Amino acid sequence: MTGHHSWGYGQADGPSEWHKDYPIAQGNRQSPIDIDSAQAVYDPSLQPLVISYESCTSLSISNTGHSVMVEFEDSDDRTAISGGPFQNPFRLKQFHFHWGTTHSQGSEHTIDGKPFPCELHLVHWNAKKYATFGEAAAAPDGLAVVSVFLEIGKEHARMNRLTDALYMVKFKGTKAQFRGFNPKCLLPLSLDYWTYLGSLTTPPLNESVTWIVLKEPIRISVKQMEKFRMLLFTGEEDQRIQMANNFRPPQPLKGRIVRASFKA
Repeated sequence: MTGHHSWGYGQADGPSEWHKDYPIAQGNRQSPIDIDSAQAVYDPSLQPLVISYESCTSLSISNTGHSVMVEFEDSDDRTAISGGPFQNPFRLKQFHFHWGTTHSQGSEHTIDGKPFPCELHLVHWNAKKYATFGEAAAAPDGLAVVSVFLEIGKEHARMNRLTDALYMVKFKGTKAQFRGFNPKCLLPLSLDYWTYLGSLTTPPLNESVTWIVLKEPIRISVKQMEKFRMLLFTGEEDQRIQMANNFRPPQPLKGRIVRASFKA
């Protein structure tokens, strides 16, 4: 393993520079991608996605210096996704967001070239096959990330619990208790999805992720979106830099097929 490199979303340390420390950035299954809906292949053998978040235990909310993250108790399979393209259930480990300074960009994946203001990533790992999250994150079939697009519209009542907690983690490296939040409330009604083989979208950029990109976005209000933009990339002692535009642009498809669970 190489040492811990510092990376970010600025001019000097942003996505266009990551390949210097993480050569896999130019690999064959990098994420995110632009999903060309006309090129996606309907696959009738794909199962419906089963999301079992009933007895979900959220633990904390934190500012990682790159995003805001909510972590979960992941010692058993009670909080998991299955079905879809998966043979095994994958356990929920954390979720986090990517967003822009304005509503015109912010998501990592784009659909037919169109970005959304924000994208939610629910990160799961294959605990049937791997002993730890770290081991799974290094394996080609180790992780499953469910991506949900957020667009601006009416207020998302259940999102308030989250957006109201953001002030507690304004600065990089801060963490607060955040219990009893069930992310099921952040899923759209339809679980139609696109799926493809990709990577983490942040260093170390491991090519370990089966992506599930939900077709239907959820809506949040301008006011709720603004609360994300009050977060900072920087610590309490540093000069303040607004946390936003924390997304990696779409990467080349390099011959990969995107499958759809639904007929276009």
